[in-house]
Amino acid sequence: MIAGWGWLTNLIVYLIEEFNVKSIDATQISNVVNGSINLIPIIGAVLADSFLGSFHVVSISSLFSLLGIIALTLTATLSHLRPQHCGTGSTLCHTPSKLQLAVLYTGIALASIGLGVVRFTLASLGANQFDSPEDQGVFFNWFFFIFYSACVVSSLGIVYVEDSISWGLGFGMCAAFNFLGLVIFFLGNRFYRHDKPQGSPYTSLARVIVAAIRKRNVLVSSESKYYYHKINDGASEAIAATPKRSFRFLNRAALITEGDISSDGSIAKPWNISSVQQVEDLKTLIRILPLWASTVFLATPIVIQTNMTILQALAMDRHLGPNFKIPAGSITVVVLISSAIFIALFDRFLYSTWQSLTGRSLTPLQRIGAGHVFNILSMAISALVESKRLNVAHDNHLQDHQGGAAAVVPMLALWLFPQLIVVGMGEAFHFPGNVSLYYQEFPVSMKSTATSMISIVIGVAFYVSTAVVDLIRNVTGWLPDDINDGRVDNVYWTFVVLGLLNYGYFLLCAKFYKYQNLEQEAEANTQI
Repeated sequence: MIAGWGWLTNLIVYLIEEFNVKSIDATQISNVVNGSINLIPIIGAVLADSFLGSFHVVSISSLFSLLGIIALTLTATLSHLRPQHCGTGSTLCHTPSKLQLAVLYTGIALASIGLGVVRFTLASLGANQFDSPEDQGVFFNWFFFIFYSACVVSSLGIVYVEDSISWGLGFGMCAAFNFLGLVIFFLGNRFYRHDKPQGSPYTSLARVIVAAIRKRNVLVSSESKYYYHKINDGASEAIAATPKRSFRFLNRAALITEGDISSDGSIAKPWNISSVQQVEDLKTLIRILPLWASTVFLATPIVIQTNMTILQALAMDRHLGPNFKIPAGSITVVVLISSAIFIALFDRFLYSTWQSLTGRSLTPLQRIGAGHVFNILSMAISALVESKRLNVAHDNHLQDHQGGAAAVVPMLALWLFPQLIVVGMGEAFHFPGNVSLYYQEFPVSMKSTATSMISIVIGVAFYVSTAVVDLIRNVTGWLPDDINDGRVDNVYWTFVVLGLLNYGYFLLCAKFYKYQNLEQEAEANTQI
């Protein structure tokens, strides 16, 4: 994680300063890269479950990561693999050649594949080493603690080396950490409990849809004997007698028709019939989809704010004392620190106090709702701070700066900290809340998919943010290359309004949502 976060956190700054990429274009590239990194885990999960197993997927993706970081290191150390620097105040900035871009994007692609796949596949491999849910839970706690700690180390230490000493040395450190981690991983091979590929969990969902369509003219029955049942994999309890009445069209997939079942009771035509469990699994995904969509639009403003904050930091005074300057890429580490602190505080004090006062625990939807509120508040703070920064820039006539980046405004970058702290508070609510909701509501057979849902949300949010920024650039003049001449504050105010609308949509979805876990049903009546 130290290796991956070390190059990813500072990617925007590297593109601007070393490859003469325009600031907004750099954020767009970063959005695509981050989106890909958060969508790739699904591909890794399918490969691990269906074909290769977790160990081989982690091994191969780690090698990809190492090769990618080596390529990035070469771009930073070999002068002919990057364009000439823009001179101070110069309007003549050399664009990268096709060879330089090819090496750069190849390195980014390989490193992204490695980072994206390793994160969640490694977590699954680690959890597979334990039998009891309690031990697995302890492992996940420590895994994510180490993950956040590694992110902080990279955002502070390696990014500082990249900005203050040498990009080549910083990327080289990332490659060294990657290689060291790979060696340690291989040395432990003989001690691991290796999982065997079990087949794609998505195939059964596709079969439900196909079977339901093929049986669209078959009448739905309310009698249990006409449906195909089986015991859930890995569990002892029997599946419900008949499918639930919601989304009744899909119930046809579990209806037994002539030729569907062999004489020994096994399925004769897999794409003609599904079990009741598989039908209910698909229904669960459909029910939770509206809430999932609201989370995408919760994460999108955070993605845009993160990128814009780096651009703002580049155009602000980042000095702490006469000898230390905060790297622009490290400014967002405040969010990681804030999230970690408030997760601990909420767990130790807020949730227990709430339970003492109300007699019930905070539901996942309540936590997500609180996250929405803090996210909207952070956007409003961001807009106010940016308005002040623009006023200072105008007072000092720092618009239309000639050169590769915006002029530095005489305003401390510490002004950006409040909005980042509030974002961290929001993430302390909605990030665990979403993971808890998906894990609680998804069927037992789809727990791995449940834990990866938040990654999909983040990945989609990065792509949505890219489209939104493109739209804003084409329709308004708020995002020029020189943000001192733009109106980033209006971008933030726009997301305050959109955040309020999305929050209203979330409240509507939460009001009509019914927990599938019956033990949570009573608490759901007071969820929002």
